[in-house]
Amino acid sequence: MTDRAGTPAEPDPPAEEDAAPGAPEEPRKRHWLRWTALGLSAVVLIAAAVGWWFYRKLDGNITTDTTAATELRKYEKERPAAGVTAARNILLIGSDTRTGEGNRKYGRDKGTERSDTTILLHLSAEKSSATAVSLPRDLMVTIPSCTKADGTRTREQFAQFNFAFEFGGTACTIRTVEKLTGIRVDNHMVIDFRGFKKMVDAVDGVEVCLKEPVDDRDAKLKLPAGRQTLRGEQALGFVRARKSIGNGSDTERMDRQQQFLGALVNKVQSDGVLLNPTKLYPVLDAATKAITTDPGLDSLRDLYDLARAMRAVPTEKVQFLTVPRRPYTYNANRDELVQPAASQLFRQLREDKPVLVTPHSEEENGGRGDGSGGTGGGTGGDGKPDDADTPTPSTTPTFTGRNAAEGVCS
Repeated sequence: MTDRAGTPAEPDPPAEEDAAPGAPEEPRKRHWLRWTALGLSAVVLIAAAVGWWFYRKLDGNITTDTTAATELRKYEKERPAAGVTAARNILLIGSDTRTGEGNRKYGRDKGTERSDTTILLHLSAEKSSATAVSLPRDLMVTIPSCTKADGTRTREQFAQFNFAFEFGGTACTIRTVEKLTGIRVDNHMVIDFRGFKKMVDAVDGVEVCLKEPVDDRDAKLKLPAGRQTLRGEQALGFVRARKSIGNGSDTERMDRQQQFLGALVNKVQSDGVLLNPTKLYPVLDAATKAITTDPGLDSLRDLYDLARAMRAVPTEKVQFLTVPRRPYTYNANRDELVQPAASQLFRQLREDKPVLVTPHSEEENGGRGDGSGGTGGGTGGDGKPDDADTPTPSTTPTFTGRNAAEGVCS
């Protein structure tokens, strides 16, 4: 290429589009992408490590009761057959033990413990309902011969129900329940006073309503009248108080416990707890520290599967009731079953069939006043009682109780 004078000319600069684009930038871009990928990988690994640490911590919180499992295997032949596949029966036991951190202030430790509260929870096979049946601690039952902590054995005897836990611990209580109901207990959980308080604190308390102020020195409870949120010590006093609230009966105390547990279930099932990691972790930490379980429920995965199944049940289908009972014929301070209502309830649960509960107000307007609300009987057009009191295959038995959707202040 020459200029007009015929001398060689400087070569034209390359067009902008013909230059090697980003020649110096391309290595830097690859370098940046590499470090970004490494950073993201590190974040994922750290998150996984933290998640694994939390999982192991929560899993390690759980106490496994192998003693009860070993004892129950000795009596496998006398236990009820397994029920409907996928349905579950879990025995929840509230221990009044004075041993352990935070429990000594509730009384002298005599080296024994009784079941302060016992609830048989039936979770239906289709996870469409959960029925929690309270078994009164003063209910007169046949307690089988059980192995004591020192290795000696008790004799079979007719005594109040909560003696079973004192005689032979969890295994003796399970065998007593199975003998009474004909229902096989699949799993169990035991919780003490301290564990209960931590559970309530983990959900920031549970709301209750009191018609009158309460001052109960035995339950360490002093509360004003009205709507209020109870935490820790107050919550424990509320569910344990007997002499200072209502008529002072254990029956009313069980009703109050059912109301409180229903409100607790309702709160735990709320999205504010289960979908918020900052709220969920304290609940899981408290729950896993609070309970002693059988080997079938002693891992975080097992408890998660149970919680997930419970979450699938609508709160109005989480039902609470007390087994039909009345004052014991020979001692008004004890209870006995009302038949055939109690047997009918046990049969429905054993066969995983529906049970309905109605509020106390409805039962007072026409129920039998024995813990069952009848089976749908009424009067015909002629004003005479019809025959609906005799259960038919299509009749769903009804009992006095409540559901978790009602709450304590309903």
